Amino acid sequence: MITLLLLLAACGGGDGGDGASQTADLRDRYHDCVGCAMEAVVSCDQEGLAWEAELRCEYVPGGESTVEVLAPEAIAGVRAVLSDTDWRLEYEDASLNAGTLGDEEISPAACLPRLMSALRDGWLLEENQEEWNGVPCLRLTVDQTGVKDGKILSTVWLNLADGTPVRGEIAVDGEIILTADFTSFSFYDTIAKDGA
Repeated sequence: MITLLLLLAACGGGDGGDGASQTADLRDRYHDCVGCAMEAVVSCDQEGLAWEAELRCEYVPGGESTVEVLAPEAIAGVRAVLSDTDWRLEYEDASLNAGTLGDEEISPAACLPRLMSALRDGWLLEENQEEWNGVPCLRLTVDQTGVKDGKILSTVWLNLADGTPVRGEIAVDGEIILTADFTSFSFYDTIAKDGA
């Protein structure tokens, strides 16, 4: 019996073990970070509602994160401030919210913070390596049950070279409602080191 247990334990050291270790290391980096800054083109297309904007996000785990619209020009400068419990808009009469998306009411303003939260704390369902637009990536799908018990799955493609996000998708009850194509990303601790 002991020999069988030792053999089974040794089986984890192959390629699958290395991949699992890489996934754990990448997720630990997101879980342990003090924050990150990113820009992405976020889009949604649901029930005739098509919306796309270039967003800048300052993500602070457990604190207030901000999302600012860079484009389109008509709503550029609109800022959303999000916490774990609520969110608000900061601009005169302009509105960032593109409407309620599904039963879980996920706003496009919350797309980037939700993807970061999913990387940090979501339940890992799938992992594999695949390319996104020619970039070798580690593709992770994680589950975060919604406040109304809707099934929320976030899928993120992380660049194998540096672990930064390339693409993200949020699906509610099997329907992809939000996508994000990242154009820049940096961890706050990385910024601090660069500035030192």
